Amino acid sequence: MSETRQDPELFLFFTEIGIIEQLTRARLESVLPDNMKMSHFALLNHLARLGGKWSPARLAAALQVTRAAITNTLNRLEARGLVEIETDPDDGRAKLVSLTAAGKFRRDACIDNIKPLLVELEDKFGREFFVDALPRLQELRIYLDQHR
Repeated sequence: MSETRQDPELFLFFTEIGIIEQLTRARLESVLPDNMKMSHFALLNHLARLGGKWSPARLAAALQVTRAAITNTLNRLEARGLVEIETDPDDGRAKLVSLTAAGKFRRDACIDNIKPLLVELEDKFGREFFVDALPRLQELRIYLDQHR
């Protein structure tokens, strides 16, 4: 007779976060405009939030993806006119990426498309549910980011 194994609570916590991320990604991608993928939105959102010009390597590190993946995403977004890629004036071999006005508009359109999901979740769980959880999640993210 085998015993039922109970996984450690911290493992279960991160399992839940992973499942939530997968379910959220699928729901969000279903409403993003113009067949946009979450990787595209994540990059546009990153540039919109932080502004400035970023090297592809720095973007790859920030988004935790490979350089090949970031190059693919950047090429797709540049072809749509959503980002601008220019030569780094300090290093002619390097590139710098910035958000275009069209990219900012597209990022805002994505957020508008996401709003009904946010309203649904707020109606179901209440605003306090998320407000209370946010500082703890931010603290965890900061710690993990500093220790990668």
